Amino acid sequence: MKLPSSQKPDGSHLSPHAALVIFAKAPIPGEVNTRLCPPLTPDEAATLHGSFVLDMLERTKLAVATLQLSFHRYLACAPSSELVFFKIMEERQSVHLLDQVGDDLGQRLHRTSVDLFAKGYKQVIIVGTDVPTLPLSVYQDAFAMLGRSDVVLGPALDGGYYLIGLTQPAEQLFTEVPWSTDQVLAITQRKAKALGLSVGLTTTWRDVDTIADLQALITECQEDNTKPKQGRTFSMRTAGTLQLLATRLKSR
Repeated sequence: MKLPSSQKPDGSHLSPHAALVIFAKAPIPGEVNTRLCPPLTPDEAATLHGSFVLDMLERTKLAVATLQLSFHRYLACAPSSELVFFKIMEERQSVHLLDQVGDDLGQRLHRTSVDLFAKGYKQVIIVGTDVPTLPLSVYQDAFAMLGRSDVVLGPALDGGYYLIGLTQPAEQLFTEVPWSTDQVLAITQRKAKALGLSVGLTTTWRDVDTIADLQALITECQEDNTKPKQGRTFSMRTAGTLQLLATRLKSR
């Protein structure tokens, strides 16, 4: 296996040493954002998720262009990179596709990191899709931290993490972790310490798992809409989706 061309996928001169992976499910009703249903319908949850995936692809591409960060972008796909949705993302967003492989989230995260280290990368960062407003500077900080730490974690407000960065495979970080609980971050930190791995923490951020998270995001979006268009964080697509959901939720 070898690294992609230095001119792809983002069109700039990229370092062959760093990879950023966006972990994404296909926006299939009933398969994504299920903790938001009800009150959302499966179709609404899938639409919201699809918009989040696009946001992450667009914003990470922008990070390469505006911050002059040097990394290759990957989209880790579930259930299959062969789905039309992912093929469209590959074409339109200039991103490399990978399949998520494993029986649980920990196995899928570990397998993805192993595959990329095997390609020759020295730094691998994996980020979820439910942080659509994550500042671009977080990616810059995370890669910088990997220059002095073995592991980088992006703490989520709910006690999990939205981002993990590695400089080497570390399977034990992903085994016997109670995923989707408020213990994920703390347990991962303890595991890293037991392995003798140094840990850096990026900015704490809210990921969207529950209706309370969604309501907070809707409020944030409404405040964002009062700013001049050029200074807004939310994409017009996601802002429109959140506005529609806010209206519908009032009657439920």
